[in-house]
Amino acid sequence: MTTVDAQPDVQEVAGALRTSIGLLHRRFRQSRPAGELTLPESSALTRLDRHGPTTPSALARLEQISPQSMGATLAALERRGLVERRSDPEDRRRAILLPTDAGRQLLQDKRSARTAQLAQALASEFTRAEIEHLRAAAPLLERLAHSI
Repeated sequence: MTTVDAQPDVQEVAGALRTSIGLLHRRFRQSRPAGELTLPESSALTRLDRHGPTTPSALARLEQISPQSMGATLAALERRGLVERRSDPEDRRRAILLPTDAGRQLLQDKRSARTAQLAQALASEFTRAEIEHLRAAAPLLERLAHSI
């Protein structure tokens, strides 16, 4: 006897989501245009943009990398004019980092390009019904991300 209200196998759904989201993430990384930020640069700049100014050592801890690696990443971002150092108003001996207007614009351009890339794939490869399913799934995926 089969029930109509049978619960989906949570392990199976979790595995399918991990695989598909992982593949999407890898495809984004692989399609990075020449001259775009490296992964560590993008991650550091995004964190500064979303969470505000911080010290290089605090940023290294948040990104879970060594202070030396973060120093190299920040130096590259500074050379490109994407982040700036300022004196910490609470302790003038320390420096804090924040994105420049050019850094914020680069992030916005990157997000817009990724959105356009997704929109093009949706328009050319998916039916209207499939697009509606993905629209309905988007808030659920966001909620899932926040619950991990």
